[in-house]
Amino acid sequence: MFEREKEQVLKTALEIKRGHLVSLSGGNVSARVGRDQYLVTPSGMSYEEMTPKDICLINGCCEVLEGRRKTSSDSCALIYMFEHMPKVNAIIHTHQPWATAAGFITDTLPEFLVTIIDACHNPVRVAPFTPSSAVGMGMLAVEYAGESLAVILKHHGVLAYGADLEEALYSAVYLEESAKTFVLAKAMGADIPPLDPALIAQEKAGWETYGQ
Repeated sequence: MFEREKEQVLKTALEIKRGHLVSLSGGNVSARVGRDQYLVTPSGMSYEEMTPKDICLINGCCEVLEGRRKTSSDSCALIYMFEHMPKVNAIIHTHQPWATAAGFITDTLPEFLVTIIDACHNPVRVAPFTPSSAVGMGMLAVEYAGESLAVILKHHGVLAYGADLEEALYSAVYLEESAKTFVLAKAMGADIPPLDPALIAQEKAGWETYGQ
């Protein structure tokens, strides 16, 4: 079941690895594929070694419906997010270093750069630390999400999400690009001025017609 969707999940997982948002088997990719049905990358497995058959199909109780692998240890947190964020159909969890670093110097990454405006849609808030594999990670993500398409997890990484895998991927990648600029500017002692809300709105409007 869902063979095309499994291929998309794997393709996205390989993309976050190529983009240095995760190392080795870190992070995970998940997607909603039906009522109470979700695809999730397996636990502790190198992305380069995965095939579509390794992607787990689970239900809302984290029970594996199809697949030969043990599902991601974060599955309970991911399911919580899907159940409480009905517009979200894809979630990417990473340990991306620049966004995680930004979480130590600010409680909110502002809309200061076109990339974060375009891909995350709103300022990205920093949620407190919760241990890996705990449902609390998903609960805090829901609490801190606001209208953004990402949350930074202090001492941990990022949860990026969207209506589909492409939107979630753009959020994760461009958040990292924005965070790198933010951290470097702060390290140089720069005072990053806020953007005029009217200009932010203009930038957002342009993104709506971006692409083919």
